Amino acid sequence: MTLAESLPLLGAVAIVAPLVASVISAILARPFARWITVASAAVSTAATIIIAAQYAAAGFPELSVPVAQVGDMLVLGFVFDRMSTLLAPAFVGIGLLVVIYSFPYMSAANREHADAPRRRFYVYLSAFIGAMPGLVYSSTLVGQLVFFEITGACSWGLISYYMTPTAQKAGMKALIITHIGALGLYIGAAVLAGLTGTFEITAIAELDPAMKALVLLLVLFAAWAKSAQLPMYMWLPSAMEAPTPVSAYLHGASMVKVGVCVFARALVSAGEVPEIVGWVAIIDAVATMLFGFLMYLPQKDMKRLLAFSTIAQLSYVFFGLGLSVFGGGLAFDGAVSHIFNHAFAKTLFFLVAGSLSFTLGTRMLPRIQGLLKRYPVSGLAFGVAALAIAGVPPMSTFFSKFQIISGGFSVGAAHPAIMVLVLIMVAETVATFAWFLKWMGACLPGEPSADVEAGAPLPRAMAFVFIVLMIMVIVSGPLSASWLG
Repeated sequence: MTLAESLPLLGAVAIVAPLVASVISAILARPFARWITVASAAVSTAATIIIAAQYAAAGFPELSVPVAQVGDMLVLGFVFDRMSTLLAPAFVGIGLLVVIYSFPYMSAANREHADAPRRRFYVYLSAFIGAMPGLVYSSTLVGQLVFFEITGACSWGLISYYMTPTAQKAGMKALIITHIGALGLYIGAAVLAGLTGTFEITAIAELDPAMKALVLLLVLFAAWAKSAQLPMYMWLPSAMEAPTPVSAYLHGASMVKVGVCVFARALVSAGEVPEIVGWVAIIDAVATMLFGFLMYLPQKDMKRLLAFSTIAQLSYVFFGLGLSVFGGGLAFDGAVSHIFNHAFAKTLFFLVAGSLSFTLGTRMLPRIQGLLKRYPVSGLAFGVAALAIAGVPPMSTFFSKFQIISGGFSVGAAHPAIMVLVLIMVAETVATFAWFLKWMGACLPGEPSADVEAGAPLPRAMAFVFIVLMIMVIVSGPLSASWLG
């Protein structure tokens, strides 16, 4: 079987296995749902890893394979390149780890949210896992749009899971805002097909500069909504009403990465990009970066702090992608690497917050002290995740932030205004380090506080997931940098 035959087949397995599992979970009795979900996520993870291994063994060729056409118009297709083969295993593999983590978390033993898992949790989560490789591998705007909307529908169900009035409002807010953003993809796809006769993303390169800028800005608008950037950020902090495994996967590793993935794919396919696209991207990124930082300073609830931190971290990615328009190829690679690296770090941090809810019954930071002494695995995971978000070497995010900043200095040498924005980013990263160092000093050392001392044991499944993610937080930086060349 040739590479052009095996990779699409494996890609289809990675997408279809979790989607089929979602349907089966909705039909069968509740006890089967979690096992079906974990099995399908494992199959999907294996398929994406085999794709990456075969792709690397073949010498990293760029391969685009048509899947469905209407007449001569390509509607659905797969693209296998360094970016898609790097990101798909991360998104699906983290989904598998989150499912494993959810086994003890979604139970009556949870001190904050005692709840026997209902089938809909696994139905929506499994469908979401299947949608992620579909979006990453899609070579057409229509394909991206289909999986974009699947993730939106699943996020509504997962954020609303507890069915409290606040959770239901949060789920509806996420659905409405991200669907408004999807209008950018709808209109962009229509413009592209009308002018080129295809939905293939590479056709953006054929457009004249004005139409190219229009389509790319429409894609950027959709990306802002999904990745919670100004002015479309407001759904993400509210989404913390979801169970913490949902927050970790959707709001740390996958849903918020949909937007940056869509925009990155459009840029890499568009050839020479009008500078207006770059200016809009980097100016909004810096504004969002500062807003996110200022908003997480007063937070005492660990999940809300991490929500605003996610908004700020994703602005680094948009900044790197915007810099690439001005010739910052290093910044583009850094941005794609940061998508990969941040996914592991932020998932770990969210899951640590969930473990505190589970064992202590609280995730309020002022009530947590002496975590390392009472819960060494959780305390170590907290420290690793905090240092990673701050971009401290040898954590993975140091490498991707360094690439973005280095690319920014290279571009800024010819654009003084861009140099000012790069310096603002540097200042924000230093301030982020100081703030997370403050909370590490408050929560990790010393004698356990009353809440920590009275906590329940950490389940082995959670400890296992923490260890895997801590390893990935260390190795993902060099891995992504070498993979992207």
